[in-house]
Amino acid sequence: MDINLYKPKKDEISLSEIVKVRQEKRKTAKILKISIFSAIFVITCLAVFSSQVLVSNQSSTSWLANLPIIKQIRSLAESADHHLKGEKEDRINILLLGMGGKNHEGGYLTDTIILLSLEPSTKKVAMVSIPRDLAVSVEDLGLKKINAVNALAETEQEGSGSLAVSQAISDILNIPIDYYVRVDFAGFIKIIDDLGGVKVYVDNTVNDLEYPIAGRESADDYASRFEHLYIEKGWQEMDGSLALKYARSRHSAGIEGSDFARARRQQKVIAAVKDKLLSARTLLNPIKISQILGDLNDHISTNLKIWELIKLWDMFGSVDQKNIINKVLDNSESGLLLNTVSDGGAYILLPRSGDFSEIEYMINNIFSDAPEEIKNNITQERATIEVRNGTWINGLASKMTVDLERYGFTVIRVGNSSRQNFQKSVIYDLTYGEKEKSMSLLKEKTGANVSFGLPQWLIDDIDREMGNEKNPIQPDFILVLGQDADSTNSGKENQENTAE
Repeated sequence: MDINLYKPKKDEISLSEIVKVRQEKRKTAKILKISIFSAIFVITCLAVFSSQVLVSNQSSTSWLANLPIIKQIRSLAESADHHLKGEKEDRINILLLGMGGKNHEGGYLTDTIILLSLEPSTKKVAMVSIPRDLAVSVEDLGLKKINAVNALAETEQEGSGSLAVSQAISDILNIPIDYYVRVDFAGFIKIIDDLGGVKVYVDNTVNDLEYPIAGRESADDYASRFEHLYIEKGWQEMDGSLALKYARSRHSAGIEGSDFARARRQQKVIAAVKDKLLSARTLLNPIKISQILGDLNDHISTNLKIWELIKLWDMFGSVDQKNIINKVLDNSESGLLLNTVSDGGAYILLPRSGDFSEIEYMINNIFSDAPEEIKNNITQERATIEVRNGTWINGLASKMTVDLERYGFTVIRVGNSSRQNFQKSVIYDLTYGEKEKSMSLLKEKTGANVSFGLPQWLIDDIDREMGNEKNPIQPDFILVLGQDADSTNSGKENQENTAE
């Protein structure tokens, strides 16, 4: 019996050749990675040595060994097995701060505050923007806007501002802030210009007639204090100056005219800088790296050591955009903050629940995500939901909102029910069964009863609440939470459910 062995055709590749190609690719990738980190290490040393040699007239070379950065690099070699702060707990928190700097009015007020959280086990990254008008309690001074903490500390002791802001946020959120990075506007512009600009997708056209012109804050001609900033929707190439304006604009027409929209734009610019900085074209360009290092030295302060920076780079340098979670603390209908006025008449933001427990819960659970397949089902149905607290348990609706958003639900409103004596949670299905997968998951996760249509008392509440709102959005589901939704209350006796 003849056995006809398969012979590859002329244009086909044999299995051994495929294996060989893959091995060569892995080898090339490994060499490239080693080369990149070696380049960073060598360029850093060269940048330090060259700048110090040019300004030093000392004949002895012993001073080289005493340079702080040389000690740090030596520490890196000796501490290869050392862990980053928070690494063992699988949560590294870094506070990113942006301020005007010495040549700007109110130069030490932090214009940008972003909590950057990293989860080493999953390589996930979360950016949570904290609005500058959020009020916090400052010792001996009472309630102050969070953006003033840096300036107050710098007045007392130069260089202490970043640590003071880190401590303030650590206290209110009950989490450790391991590191901080603070950059001024000039440094922000210089670094982006050194990179050759960045490419940013503008979600909505920015049309700001009152963008402040630096140095003309007190001009007699009031109109001359401002310029017209216009940036069209779509992909835009931005130099440092334009990127800063895009990140700072506060008075644009439409939905971009708020601090919360600005916070989202700041996160987009940071992501664009990260992508450009980590590109091979940048990493393998010694001149560009040298320029950036110089600007970092002049305009950035941080408590990160050289070995910690390199380890962070190694762990998260190639993180995929889909693994980056973006959040902004805001005062929207589903947000965790509300507007109010301080005793001195200043506009401030406070936690909606009266304390920071809801925000703390959101941040602690920010990396908890539903399985992708389940999340896709909800996303495809585009399920929207309104969550109402039908109990007197503080923060219950907001905590449930965090959990539901992980499964892909879009929460459009969060608030209290006029009736707060619910024992059992109730889902009012306004789709009448059309979004079956979403309804099924919602019932499974809440254990709630299901009702089609709304009781009259809830209709009256909605009419009263929406009376002044134009074209209010109707959710697919309204979830009224009962005491059974509180996991800490499971052992207590509950009141009779008077939902209907």
